[in-house]
Amino acid sequence: MSLDVVTFGCRLNTYESEAMRRAAGAAGLDDAVIVNTCAVTGEAVRQARQAIRRLRRERPHARIVVTGCAAQTEPETFAAMAEVDRVVGNGEKLAAATWASTRTALEGDAGDGKLAVTDIMQIKETAAHLVDGIDGRVRAFVQVQNGCDHRCTFCIIPYGRGRSRSVPMGAVVAQVRRLVENGYREVVLTGVDITSYGADLPGAPRLGRLIKQILKHVPELARLRLSSIDSIEADADLVAALADEPRLMPHLHLSLQAGDDLILKRMKRRHSRADAVAFCERVRRLRPGLAFGADLIAGFPTETETMFARSLDLVDDCGLAHLHVFPFSPRPGTPAARMPQVARAVVKERARRLREKGAAALAHRLAREVGTRHQVLVESGGVGRTGQYLPVQLAAAATPGTIIDVTIAGHDGRQLLAA
Repeated sequence: MSLDVVTFGCRLNTYESEAMRRAAGAAGLDDAVIVNTCAVTGEAVRQARQAIRRLRRERPHARIVVTGCAAQTEPETFAAMAEVDRVVGNGEKLAAATWASTRTALEGDAGDGKLAVTDIMQIKETAAHLVDGIDGRVRAFVQVQNGCDHRCTFCIIPYGRGRSRSVPMGAVVAQVRRLVENGYREVVLTGVDITSYGADLPGAPRLGRLIKQILKHVPELARLRLSSIDSIEADADLVAALADEPRLMPHLHLSLQAGDDLILKRMKRRHSRADAVAFCERVRRLRPGLAFGADLIAGFPTETETMFARSLDLVDDCGLAHLHVFPFSPRPGTPAARMPQVARAVVKERARRLREKGAAALAHRLAREVGTRHQVLVESGGVGRTGQYLPVQLAAAATPGTIIDVTIAGHDGRQLLAA
């Protein structure tokens, strides 16, 4: 018998899966599978349902517990699945008491108690969860924030995560120190909207101050990295840290979503195209060599070919090297789902063109690195990542989790090749 966790979606889910594994194991839950779902697109929900059905075929006697954002936003959908034994909400999934009660319910057959989901909007605080590391990963994630107070018209996530709430700085620093003591050389700060960090804490500290406190109080930490940020919320200390702190990695993933101002307005984003371009130019001047990634949505409702072309051009105008491309997927309950939709074939075709543009941009960035030297965090499978998060195929075996110096001899269009 065993306890397994299947994770979909973001880095925050990955972190939370490890916390759940720890809590559920301590509660004595075994011969069970916890499925930590994602709700960012309809496809993500479909994949979770498909995985649950496959798990039931593969492990007919195991108990299947479903949690995560899709379980929070569509609890009845998962409760109605015959393969599912229990549905746990996002507000409950990290509490030790939840897993004790889940074990009791499953041992007695959950029956009418199949649903354990409450109103996520009532949760006002979030706490640090002690995680020693994440199995099979050479970089550790630390949750600094959860939830989101914004209401982008395409996004269901605030209804799965609740209001924005921050982990106190002291607890974050303590967790980073714990991970470094356990041998991790790189830590990634993660959350739903990390640039909103601190607004709910005494004194309202910002993300930049948290970064400086981590680097000051954990001098043994070799590399600190940020997950996706909202550039319009970047504070002065964050920008200064990017300029002055070599241990803060020169890579930012931006939540841009589109390159046309009218589409951005209809998305209810808080930045303009000019804001995005100006931010990238400013940061690149302060930290030459920094690499940018971005989330971009193809085929948002009402998007014309001219509007889409501005998103394509944004790749060059912002100097993006890494793209996460999302074909627009209408999520029931969001304003964008009620807007005039773009034909699905057009959405898919625009997503393809964006991905091609992203592949060309990455290849261009890789070509710039030939002949340079980089410190690379070694991953499994003979690959590693530079500070700019560029993948490197190593020339010789190296121990995962170590940082080595390499010279870049070439690239194959997808990754750098070490000499």
